Amino acid sequence: MPPSNDMTNQAPPYGNYGYHNTQSTYQPGLDTHADSPPSQNLYGQPGYQQYAQPFPNFSQLSAALGGLSGVPELEVEALRPVNLLQERNLLPPRPLEAPEPNLSPDLKKVNCSPQTFRCTLSSIPQTQALLNKARLPLGLLLHPFRDLQQLPVITSNTIVRCRSCRTYINPFVTFLDQRRWKCNLCYRVNDVPDEFMYNPVTRSYGEPHKRPEVQNSTVEFIASSDYMLRPPQPAVYLFVLDVSHNAVEAGYLKYFCDALLENLDKMPGDARTRVGFLTFDSTIHFYNLREGLSQPQMLVVSDIDDIFIPSHDSLMVNLKESKELVKELLTSLPAMFSQTRETHSALGPALQAAFKLMSPTGGRVTVFQTQLPTLGAGKLQSREDPNQRSGTKGVQHLGPATDFYKKLALDCSGQQIGVDFFLLSSQYSDLASLACISKYSAGSVFYYPSFHYIHNPAQLEKFQKDLDRYLTRKIGFEAVMRIRCTKGLSIHTFHGNFFVRSTDLLSLANVNPDSGFAVQMSIDNSLADSSLACFQAALLYTSSKGKRRIRVHTLCLPVVSQLTDVYIGADVQAVTCLLANMAIDRSISSSLSDARDALVNAVVDFVSAYKSSVSNLQQSGLVVPAVMRLFPLYILALLKQKALRTGTSTRLDERVFAMCEFKTQPLQQLMRMVHPDLYRLDNMSDQGALHLNDSIVPQPHLLHLSAERLSRDGAFLMDCGNVFFLWIGKSCNEMFIRDVLGCPSYASIPPNMVNDASAKATFFQHLVEDRCDSASSYSEFLQHIQQQMSK
Repeated sequence: MPPSNDMTNQAPPYGNYGYHNTQSTYQPGLDTHADSPPSQNLYGQPGYQQYAQPFPNFSQLSAALGGLSGVPELEVEALRPVNLLQERNLLPPRPLEAPEPNLSPDLKKVNCSPQTFRCTLSSIPQTQALLNKARLPLGLLLHPFRDLQQLPVITSNTIVRCRSCRTYINPFVTFLDQRRWKCNLCYRVNDVPDEFMYNPVTRSYGEPHKRPEVQNSTVEFIASSDYMLRPPQPAVYLFVLDVSHNAVEAGYLKYFCDALLENLDKMPGDARTRVGFLTFDSTIHFYNLREGLSQPQMLVVSDIDDIFIPSHDSLMVNLKESKELVKELLTSLPAMFSQTRETHSALGPALQAAFKLMSPTGGRVTVFQTQLPTLGAGKLQSREDPNQRSGTKGVQHLGPATDFYKKLALDCSGQQIGVDFFLLSSQYSDLASLACISKYSAGSVFYYPSFHYIHNPAQLEKFQKDLDRYLTRKIGFEAVMRIRCTKGLSIHTFHGNFFVRSTDLLSLANVNPDSGFAVQMSIDNSLADSSLACFQAALLYTSSKGKRRIRVHTLCLPVVSQLTDVYIGADVQAVTCLLANMAIDRSISSSLSDARDALVNAVVDFVSAYKSSVSNLQQSGLVVPAVMRLFPLYILALLKQKALRTGTSTRLDERVFAMCEFKTQPLQQLMRMVHPDLYRLDNMSDQGALHLNDSIVPQPHLLHLSAERLSRDGAFLMDCGNVFFLWIGKSCNEMFIRDVLGCPSYASIPPNMVNDASAKATFFQHLVEDRCDSASSYSEFLQHIQQQMSK
């Protein structure tokens, strides 16, 4: 077992990069500063305060860290020491960009987009010892199937790969001459195949280095039969629907049927696309939709302890051939169960039936559930006590109550079946157990707490929008993904929804464009002989049109020998996202308090490491390099998220769903959940505006997430990734209210435009720099970090 999983009750910081064990008694969810002086006003007028003491200039800093010559101006700024206790305005005017690796212009031009592939350190330490000294984690954040506007698609009889490590040829290989190329991962010299001598873009011979796969770091190959174990499967969709009394009361079924009817022709697929439906309460209901029937036929299986399929040739039907029957079923389904009094839910047996139905082909199963499963295999009992959501023993029941759903998910994965799970529940449903069906089959989890089609219009609207996206977004079937890296580096822990088939191979029954993955890495052997380190992710999948494809992403980063360069290349957002993934694992395998303590220790250890690196400069205060100035703020924001916060206000299912989100969201989405972007809208000007075609698009500045930044005369937009909040002050300019909301004044804003009190509470909970529910303010958190460093 890798050291990262060596969880103890001592809550050391996250392993694999040499943290020492700094014990932390601090819990940001509790008031540990009762004897502290009142929190100082951290924010005043724009600009920086004068330092209370002289700070080192760059030449002093560079000398202390081991020397650096010819550093560009941006890198000087990245290393500028920032005293967090004194500097007030830390946010850049625009959302943070990924740090740009220190590569030659030619390599920068062809490197992989950071939206697709990103490393926590954009300069790779030469040795594990140097990585340990930096006290930062090494890992990758990957968004492999994201929607791309431009994607080079290559059709070739010969897909060129390294004969030794099987790396796909890419922009970072070396051509020794026209007939030989050197692999950038294992350094083997390979022959250039004859076919590769022809360039289909320029239609010329003898220029293999100008081929599209050598000019682009993200490409997609049309795979040959060598990449197929069986003929490519068709797009196959099975919908499994809870129709118990609870489901009927919630009212989701009509909206699901309406959404599917509207999007039936937009679902990814071709003439081979197949579809089926299964409903359940205390029994399982199948639907015969065979072409030629006058209407759909319901087939009921009441023996849920011995599930069988009543018909093998009429339940999963060709969508094109049976479209009218499918439409008739969707039109009639809501009324069929409208008078039901059946309160039980046999979800487990329904999933077993779905597995039997889908095993011959593989495909996607979409499950809708509204309550705790109460009958048959996989039945569950309530494990939540509101009074013990965060008691002296910490948060209980974050892990599954049974291995039924995990085992079934692994069976599904083996048959190329992915299971997506929609939970629409007004009560505890044990998502910690149910989510396993998606986690291990590479599916997605959607959750709508307190869902009701009348009483909760906001959740209904979100459900409808999610469904439209879900039903029409692209999909890859029977996929596998392998991640390779330069010789000397190794991958040891994966994060996301998948089944690990081997040390570097992930099985993804389904892959979708909204899922992200993370991996932790270590440096096994010195990279002293390498100036560059490369990483390659190859995703082999079947498209919805039945084509076998390989999407390849390659990332190139410099290898450095100086601590200065490691710090210059630190990606604070990628570091935060990787630590979030590690914290979720720690909270389940050990405890929530251990995970929180380790996050705090990650900050303490990094600040201590930086201070010791420049110890001969003798500065005091809480000092970090400018490139990592937001690190403590991001960690505090993490500690205030539903997944990791303390207190009794967080329902168990909501906490578990937040943990699922952390493990599966791509970096940009995750960072907006952790630390939303806040802007003032009513005073925008053309200064710094973008000029797009003939339009001028104002660019408001980011604001710190504190109520001090709000004002009664302003209008503020908060972007949380999956939801926007618009906060209008009572004295906001009436012209703005009229132009944006279409109302003559604040008082005339109609009630249906004003969200409920819970939305207002959620908005203020996102102001992470303020004290909230006894959780510390940012200034108090910094004081605690300083106290921990002095121990």
